[in-house]
Amino acid sequence: MASYPIWWSLAVGHQYSSLGTQPILCGSIPGLVPKQLRFCRNYVEIMPSVAEGVKIGIQECQHQFRGRRWNCTTVNDNLAIFGPVLDKATRESAFVHAIASAGVAFAVTRACADGSATICGCDTRHKGPPGEGWKWGGCSEDVDFGSMVSREFADARENRPDARSAMNRHNNEAGRMSLNDNMFLKCKCHGLSGSCEVKTCWWSQPDFRVIGDYMKDKYDSASEMVVEKHKESRGWVETLRPKYNYFKPPTERDLVYYEISPNFCDPNPETGSFGTRDRICNLTSHGIDGCDLLCCGRGHNTRTEKRKEKCHCIFHWCCYVSCQECVRVYDVHTCK
Repeated sequence: MASYPIWWSLAVGHQYSSLGTQPILCGSIPGLVPKQLRFCRNYVEIMPSVAEGVKIGIQECQHQFRGRRWNCTTVNDNLAIFGPVLDKATRESAFVHAIASAGVAFAVTRACADGSATICGCDTRHKGPPGEGWKWGGCSEDVDFGSMVSREFADARENRPDARSAMNRHNNEAGRMSLNDNMFLKCKCHGLSGSCEVKTCWWSQPDFRVIGDYMKDKYDSASEMVVEKHKESRGWVETLRPKYNYFKPPTERDLVYYEISPNFCDPNPETGSFGTRDRICNLTSHGIDGCDLLCCGRGHNTRTEKRKEKCHCIFHWCCYVSCQECVRVYDVHTCK
């Protein structure tokens, strides 16, 4: 059985956007295990937010990996939307699990705070005493509720006593914890003429790009693990331990993996690699997005491209800007 979470089918297909008004559609979502199906029916009002969270997780993955050999490409398959790439317990699998789980928690939390969902609301538990010059107000976002939804739904498939389930559960939770780690105090000033005589503050989630950047750092420093088997009363159980004792062991906030990634240089239907041929590369970069590394040593082609852009803009008092339209020529470099 494939290891990727088939619930990502929520991210594709417009039919799931009507989940809040048509509970019967819970049964039509492909690949849900019984626990997920029960959850969907019990919390049908927030299922559109779950689907939205999966989408923003995938979009953030594609942003973070836009200059890498594997760029988080999706395929037109409602179940295996990443193809076979996530069948292996690689760094890429670790990141996608984490960012998708974080996306679900993020979207549900935001829906609760803005009133889109009526079964949840603002967080009143994490206030504590106010600081000097401000008081509590507004709507603190209830990230604990959003994380609970993500945990109950995303982790429902990960109940097997094997290493892959252990890895997925760990990385899912690391993604959710990134929200707690990046919450910040957002404030609004009140007073005459915009003065800040009174300031009210509340806990807010950051822009999801902050979460993506945070998790990308975790991807770069992910810990390689090895699989160990133990005999317990319920049978054989697989667990993970760090492969290298001289490195600091991973915490619950770190990503873990135990299989080496393919190089993604060439198309390979077995690994899900699309290769890097015809990908745009950066001629001046010495990083992974540079033509040397992204093109895997095959070299690159260069073509010129004309683009229309606004130029010679002038501000007129008062109050508009007028611009001319210029044609500029750019060199575009693509992998051979």
